[in-house]
Amino acid sequence: MSVLLDISHVDMVFPTPKGPFTALKGVDLKIKKGEFVSLIGHSGCGKSTVLNIVAGLYQATTGGVILNDKEVTEPGPERAVVFQNHSLLPWLTAYENVELAVKQVFNKSKSKAEIKDWVEHNLQLVHMGHAMHKRPDEISGGMKQRVGIARALSMQPDVLLMDEPFGALDALTRAHMQDSLMEIQNELNNTVIMITHDVDEAVLLSDRIVMMTNGPAATIGEILDVTLERPRDRLGLAEDPEYTHLRSEVLKFLYEKQRKVEPLSRKTAKVKPQQKEGEVA
Repeated sequence: MSVLLDISHVDMVFPTPKGPFTALKGVDLKIKKGEFVSLIGHSGCGKSTVLNIVAGLYQATTGGVILNDKEVTEPGPERAVVFQNHSLLPWLTAYENVELAVKQVFNKSKSKAEIKDWVEHNLQLVHMGHAMHKRPDEISGGMKQRVGIARALSMQPDVLLMDEPFGALDALTRAHMQDSLMEIQNELNNTVIMITHDVDEAVLLSDRIVMMTNGPAATIGEILDVTLERPRDRLGLAEDPEYTHLRSEVLKFLYEKQRKVEPLSRKTAKVKPQQKEGEVA
């Protein structure tokens, strides 16, 4: 596979009242067409900054991003973003939310009938055909995220950028969404960059896991190749020794090599009630 996206020598410095703050330092990453790459690390390690630079929302202080041999300087439809918050327009139906994106990209190249077919196709792809005429307040959180993914896919992006897309969902819904995403990627061979705090999610979905060092001046600490055979079955992987090994390697990096804080004393140590094993604080 050829290199589709080249993140080259990226530094990101933000001005602050106390002086310049270096968020990223020397980030280099080449991503091939059809790859699924997860970014993982502790809060403040620059994962979202990397994603925003690829999306064209930030301009790197030094270095840059090349996509399909063209420099990324601004947002564009070839890079669609799915956020943790679905960001649907509440007064529009699921169909109308997707249609809005399709018209922005294909209004001059598709007829009204073709646009209708394309919108419905993408909603069917995420199993939302039955609820396409419902508004966001009439559907569940998982269904809203499905519509958000359909909207992103409908733009036929070269790269799908996902910023903790399932982070706000309950465990069962999250598992269903992960399965749907694997199904979609298997069918479409999308190139995906996803931010996650969930180690199991990263191992289950990824071809490579990019582990970020703690900030400031965060960079890529290690890259782990995930060679588990596709399609992947979460039940089968639960007892797979290679899956267990990969999961362990990510945990070692996060909690031994990149410990976020010094351990608290037994008297003061507390666990966040919503944080589960395998999630990064």
